[in-house]
Amino acid sequence: MKIKSFTFNPFQENTLIIYDNSKECMIVDPGFYEEKEQIEFLSFIIDNKLTPTKLINTHCHIDHILGNNFIINQWGLNITLHKNELKVLEYATGVASVYGFNNYIHPNKENSLTLIEEHEKISFGNTEFDILFVPGHSPGHICLYNKEQNTLISGDVIFQNSIGRTDLPGGDHELLINSIFKNILPLPEQTLIYPGHGPATNLKFEKENNPFLQKEI
Repeated sequence: MKIKSFTFNPFQENTLIIYDNSKECMIVDPGFYEEKEQIEFLSFIIDNKLTPTKLINTHCHIDHILGNNFIINQWGLNITLHKNELKVLEYATGVASVYGFNNYIHPNKENSLTLIEEHEKISFGNTEFDILFVPGHSPGHICLYNKEQNTLISGDVIFQNSIGRTDLPGGDHELLINSIFKNILPLPEQTLIYPGHGPATNLKFEKENNPFLQKEI
């Protein structure tokens, strides 16, 4: 399994392409918006002869879903997300307008959604991820964990030395902290973390240095 990370849009969001030797790939949180970002994203897939088979939204804040419609039109994929994110997705057009993303196109969700629950698995090619339900930053936030390579796709749950903000609608600080302690901290300390913003990190470093994770376990 390999992971290609792009940093897109004014929020500096990390869009991920996860692929393996099957040449299938999974797209997580497509945040590209400008045409040059679309070209950069698409060029990587074409140059590496990849076939996208899954589209995952860890959550539906606008900076993580700007490219959803492009991907649906390009490859006919459904958006895979937790049911608790449906309200967040529903308000995306209004939120896009507030932040100046006036060219955002909202997908026809009735024909493009796959709902997933905690403890289910997502797979493509020869790669499998466990779904971890980690609400608090948003109501239906999920993380993806690959046991074989001890890799966590954390979205906006945990960053290097920080955690996701909880002052947006549907945010809950105490819930987020409890979710992290319940579902993230028990993972192996060598777990590599790919967050939704900022550089990659690892769980051991965050346990020792992240100021939000220093209460007694």
